Amino acid sequence: MARSKPTDSTAPSGRGKAATGPGSRGRTTGGATAASAVGAAGTGKAPKAGKAPKAPKLGKDGQPKVGRLKRFGNQARMIKQAYSLTAKNDPKLPWFMLIAFVVVAGLIELVAILFGAPFLFLPIAIVLGLLAAMIVFGRRAQGSAYRQVEGQPGAAAWVLEGMRGDWRVSSGVAGTAQLDSVHRVLGRPGVILVGEGSPTRVRGLIAQEKKKIARVVGDTPIYDITVGDEEGQVPLRKLSTHVMKLPRNLSAGEVNTLGRRLAALGGARMPVPGGPLPGGRQMTVSQRQVRRR
Repeated sequence: MARSKPTDSTAPSGRGKAATGPGSRGRTTGGATAASAVGAAGTGKAPKAGKAPKAPKLGKDGQPKVGRLKRFGNQARMIKQAYSLTAKNDPKLPWFMLIAFVVVAGLIELVAILFGAPFLFLPIAIVLGLLAAMIVFGRRAQGSAYRQVEGQPGAAAWVLEGMRGDWRVSSGVAGTAQLDSVHRVLGRPGVILVGEGSPTRVRGLIAQEKKKIARVVGDTPIYDITVGDEEGQVPLRKLSTHVMKLPRNLSAGEVNTLGRRLAALGGARMPVPGGPLPGGRQMTVSQRQVRRR
């Protein structure tokens, strides 16, 4: 008859050693104990368990990204501000927007009635009507802005700096005490010199600037434009369209190389305003001194 081996109920099992041994305790709780001690010593409070806050995501410009809702809210505020400013100078703006909405939405609904589905096309009619009203608002706002700045010093620079695309504008590279000025634009067409002010004085300024630039740019095309309503001049409201329609003669790499050359050209800027003077505001002391010279 085989004898059974006596068992010792007080002897710890291998599983118990793994769970309660000193080596296991050090591995599982040592790091947490040290972190708790550091947190308690630094703040005087018991540390809270949780993940560290994530760093905000950065955009291409190095700034934190803005959420879609916040971006939409900013755009809505900008549109509201632009509408209020335009409506002050253009009292007929709401009526033109309403007419555009009614005409476009009415035409869509008329087509829907002919097809026997007026309610089906109703959302499309509303969306297209709102789009037409916004197009009218944009055109009227642009025309109102041009009328306000037309004839003021720096108006051409204001238009050039608002163009879409890779245009490198240097405003006031040459000028006179009478606030005639020449602005330099670098882009795919080449170098563009835009003058505003008295035509007789501006022609001399453009000729001097063209001679100075020609030594640096080599065979790169140099265009000259004079802003005005006389024959051979470009009206302010058509300036951006005229510049963007010029032929593309340079590649992006050539534009960058040419930009570095022009930056090395240097030269002090003339005391010409970088943008139009706001209507109804008085000039500063320095601007009045320039006018008197």
